[in-house]
Amino acid sequence: MAILFCSFLIATSRASDRPPNVMLILIDDMGWTDLSCYGSELYETPNIDRLAASGMRLTHAYSACTVCSPTRSAVMTGKYPARLHITDWIAGSDRPNAKLKIPDWRQYLPHEEVTIAEFFKANGYSTCHIGKWHLGGEQYGPTTQGFGINIAGTHVGSPPTYFFPYKNANGSLPGLDQGQPGEYLTDRLTDEAMAFISASKDKPFFLYLPYYAVHTPLMAKPEKIERYKAKADPSNPQHHATYAAMVESLDEGIGRLVAHLDSLKLRENTIVVFTSDNGGLKSNQVTSNGPARAGKGSVYEGGVRVPFIVFYPPKIRAGSTSDAPAMSIDLFPTLVELCDVAPKSEKPAWDGLSVSSVLLEKGPIQRDTLYWHYPHYHPGGATPYGAVRSGDWRLVEFYEDGKVELYNLKDDVGEWKDLSASQPQKRAELLGLLRKWRSDVGAQMPTPNPNYDPAKDGEQLDRWNGKPKAKAKS
Repeated sequence: MAILFCSFLIATSRASDRPPNVMLILIDDMGWTDLSCYGSELYETPNIDRLAASGMRLTHAYSACTVCSPTRSAVMTGKYPARLHITDWIAGSDRPNAKLKIPDWRQYLPHEEVTIAEFFKANGYSTCHIGKWHLGGEQYGPTTQGFGINIAGTHVGSPPTYFFPYKNANGSLPGLDQGQPGEYLTDRLTDEAMAFISASKDKPFFLYLPYYAVHTPLMAKPEKIERYKAKADPSNPQHHATYAAMVESLDEGIGRLVAHLDSLKLRENTIVVFTSDNGGLKSNQVTSNGPARAGKGSVYEGGVRVPFIVFYPPKIRAGSTSDAPAMSIDLFPTLVELCDVAPKSEKPAWDGLSVSSVLLEKGPIQRDTLYWHYPHYHPGGATPYGAVRSGDWRLVEFYEDGKVELYNLKDDVGEWKDLSASQPQKRAELLGLLRKWRSDVGAQMPTPNPNYDPAKDGEQLDRWNGKPKAKAKS
């Protein structure tokens, strides 16, 4: 809790300076190759591309989970979702007749955890949350977790609509009651962020901006949709016009934010981070994460490899890139170190490491192993699994049957050639690392389901996949 850190002081090396501001931008469901600067031939992202060209672009960056809530908990705490027991999107998917019974996992971010907002607030920063929260109900909302302001953050994982008024029968987004007909949610959240920056320009601020875009429901400005319909090539895996239009509106928002920092002469003293909470949604041909395999919800790289851009003009070289492995859990310790606001006494118990040495090109981080744990079933088809990446190698373990697959990402980024049989020593090494890590973090495992019924479970899968129910024989 924030009160535990009241003794921490703002560390400044020069009396005339103040610590840098932080703007942490988390996109929802944006895949690894959903930006022009990461290879997209359809999506137009000139502003984000300029942000990348003005800072560092990481090419081997990962989300902490294949779905949203666990990654958001990792961003807030610097801890693995498996340690927090927040391992699925809240409230998750229920397959009561599946082979395995999922564990009794946590569906909120506990107040006992020290959040990145609490840390920065205790060090003199104004803190603000604008956008998607999805880490518990009102009693666990942003203003109970260190944010002085919350706009649009609730327990829900997707907006009721992307056009004003932002409400439906299931609820509305707080702080957005007033608006104009036709107003677009991504634009409005950008407006709110700019207003907070203006109001906070005279003291350090920590702005967490988790846009709802580009999550479903797929809704965009009609004129943009029509332009992409004319441009899209159906033979290109990325060809969804509405999704492309949503990406463009998001890019415009990033451009406006950077221009606003310029207008207030805050550009040089603001760290901007841009990343995503999981891979892009491949279902219904929304997007493609190629050459990575599969997408959101999947065990493979397409479910967890994400764009990751860090902009900080005084210290990060423009146009730099790195293939160092980084993850959502690294954001908290990295920003603390870049801002030079490290605690004077006990620091939070992060699983992540600061990657500032990579960003500042001062040397590698002392870690090349990352872990994932997803003891759940996902509507996209994924079954419970664990995964580990160590160096160029990536191993996945499927919990239903114990099957193990091993890939060399340097030679096979698409994870198509399983080397588990031909590389038994590497297989054993990585499987041992994964299982030891699960024990170390107290990962919850699924168990045999006493209600397992293949026929009923098959019917559930058909419903998830939109297949019509088979007619009974007469």
